[in-house]
Amino acid sequence: MLITHGGMLAVGFALGIYFLPILTAPQSLDKAMLAQTAESAEFSATFTKDLAGSDFLHWGKGNVSLSSTAIIHQGTLSPGPGLKVYLVKEFVENEEQFLRVKDGSQLIGDVKTFDGFLLDVPPGVDVLAYNTILVWCEAFGEFITAAKYQ
Repeated sequence: MLITHGGMLAVGFALGIYFLPILTAPQSLDKAMLAQTAESAEFSATFTKDLAGSDFLHWGKGNVSLSSTAIIHQGTLSPGPGLKVYLVKEFVENEEQFLRVKDGSQLIGDVKTFDGFLLDVPPGVDVLAYNTILVWCEAFGEFITAAKYQ
């Protein structure tokens, strides 16, 4: 009985970690507004699920557009806590590769919605100095997705 109850407690805890970000996520952004904002972007790329570091729990898909002032994602990301967007100077597609270059990467901001996002590029950040946009789960050190935009 201790094993079965302990197992169910572990399953419940894992499901809670998975579903909490979904339940507490703010309302998704308006798709028309995202599309309109993306029209003025200088760069575009595509997040795909088939990268080496992506798996059935950690993935992203859709179009991502970048300008000197904003990053727009039109698609979906796997839900999770502590998702962050980084700009990276070289294309990476798994945890090990990103951890090697993380110190030289630029943190852009937190992802709060999983059905598209809009983030402001911090003042002083030159998107031309990087070539890849990457989504990382800071809470668990997990690669989510990446796309090379230039």
